[in-house]
Amino acid sequence: MSILIVEDELRVRAFISRGLTEEGFRVHESVDGTQAQEMMRHERFALIILDWMLPGLSGLDLLRALRAKQDTTPILMLTAKDAVADRISALNAGADDYLIKPFAFEELLARIRAILRRVDNRATPLMSHADLTMDPTTRKVVRAGVEIPLTAREYALLQFMLEHAGEVLSRTRIVQAVWEHDLETFSNVVEVYIRYLRAKVDTPFPTRLIHTVRGVGYVLRSRA
Repeated sequence: MSILIVEDELRVRAFISRGLTEEGFRVHESVDGTQAQEMMRHERFALIILDWMLPGLSGLDLLRALRAKQDTTPILMLTAKDAVADRISALNAGADDYLIKPFAFEELLARIRAILRRVDNRATPLMSHADLTMDPTTRKVVRAGVEIPLTAREYALLQFMLEHAGEVLSRTRIVQAVWEHDLETFSNVVEVYIRYLRAKVDTPFPTRLIHTVRGVGYVLRSRA
């Protein structure tokens, strides 16, 4: 599940990014509202964490622009502006929640999950392929009725593959989506985690779902 952090303070952005990545989210980062707008033209995010005071296009202006064009992406405002009037302005402009800095990461995480639960209640929450099912709300993965425990990174990798089931995913694309780093930094990390996933998702079951496409990458599909 992808989350976009729009925050110009490096320390705050890195802190949130690290925490959410450890929780299994795929995190994207933007330093200003204009860059965030461009990123949203190319990717759909499950939620946006939006600072108010940004260089150039402010967070509130970005929020108003998105809602004006009927974009319903959930937005959590995370800002140092703590006046009641500010909170009212942001919520009236279409923010789904409002958290004031400084903040506790556990509270931010709880608010994110509460927003995503509300969204999931409006849509189909389950992701599935063949006999494999993932519930993004409870983070439970089940295959053929058997619950499969996954680490945060294994979960993020499997979720990315489920979102693109049937597509051949290159190693570079997987690294960029799941690890958010340059490929050179991670050498054979994709192979290692694919092996971990296969041991849990495929080995105990008669049909393989994770396939290697030699020289290209990997694909999640129910046929050989």
